[in-house]
Amino acid sequence: MKVLYFYQYFATSKGSWGTRVHEFTREWVKRGYEVTVVTSVYSKSDISASRFIDTQYFDGVKVIIINVRVDNKQSFFKRIFSFLVYSIFSCWYALTYSTHLVIVSSGPITVGVPGLIAKFIRKKKLIFESRDLWPDGAIELGIINNPLMIKVSRWFEKFCYKSSDLIVALSVGMEKEIRKKSSHQNVITVTNAANIPLFSTPKPFPSNLGFASKSYAIYTGNIGEVNNSLWLLEASKILQKRGSNLKILMIGEGQQRELIDQQILELQLQNIIRWPLMPKEDLVPLVQNALISLVPLKGTPVLDTSSPNKFFESLSAGVPVVQNTQGWMSDFLLEHQVGFTLPPDDPAALADLLIELSSDPKLLEEMKKRAFEISVAEFDKNKLADKMISAIESLA
Repeated sequence: MKVLYFYQYFATSKGSWGTRVHEFTREWVKRGYEVTVVTSVYSKSDISASRFIDTQYFDGVKVIIINVRVDNKQSFFKRIFSFLVYSIFSCWYALTYSTHLVIVSSGPITVGVPGLIAKFIRKKKLIFESRDLWPDGAIELGIINNPLMIKVSRWFEKFCYKSSDLIVALSVGMEKEIRKKSSHQNVITVTNAANIPLFSTPKPFPSNLGFASKSYAIYTGNIGEVNNSLWLLEASKILQKRGSNLKILMIGEGQQRELIDQQILELQLQNIIRWPLMPKEDLVPLVQNALISLVPLKGTPVLDTSSPNKFFESLSAGVPVVQNTQGWMSDFLLEHQVGFTLPPDDPAALADLLIELSSDPKLLEEMKKRAFEISVAEFDKNKLADKMISAIESLA
């Protein structure tokens, strides 16, 4: 079977971004599928292109790269332009490329355009993968506030759902919201996955960092409003006032990175360290040796449904999670006793928890074991790749 996958953020573990599509598609290739991914150039990916349309292969997966750059630090209109350019040129492949079915991975929701073309003009099966609830997030955060644009965006979202043969949500919270918006019955949840061999195989802790193993909480990813990054900054100020040696290690880039760097310099903060993006392979020992992993998000209903890569990767490394949404992640941590949920607007609560955990290693050791076990049981990349392709096969 031939699969054409439209996904704008393709990356491997050599990059600094989620590897779900790479992990899934290379597993499908092993099973005999012919998979082509049409992608763009994301700033956190390891993918680059030498010409406007470039073709490369990764573990047997053919990747067609449309050389338009996407960066979280771009302005709203620049990002919209990038999404539209990608969508327009993707339509050529939707119209002409030899395939049995098409998968589109949203957001952005504009990736739905080539999928709909393949569906209605070429009568191909359409699988709509929802990585986030777009446009809800953009509307709740005030990024989209024009009434007409809101109306058109919501209509297009529902049209994509209605037109799909299968909808794949990345969390149970997303599946629940999609079912509210659409009468579509063929909706399944396939969460983000963990590369368990990569994150569970012990790696030596670097000896030249200036701080010790288990003396820090780690955050990896985008540094911005959506990720509640200033919550971490304020918690570090409280740790410093209390004379704690614990540190918050932030690894990433984003809209609030310069503000945080400036605060670190001006206030001479010793309890927060901000490093640039690094390949996922280099990140592993830092995650494995952290006291706790931080997965903060801004407190909005749509973000309660999020499925962040760092959540799964941390658990597969045997590291408990601290997060601050009120959705499925909170329920999961409580049910399996592998982490903590805190209020999204209370940095003192985070500082208190970190100090408490550093003085109670036994509690964390018990959590670490459970974290790894539940990761193996529920978030193994090969199991989830099999779940998704089995649902796709059932459409035949």
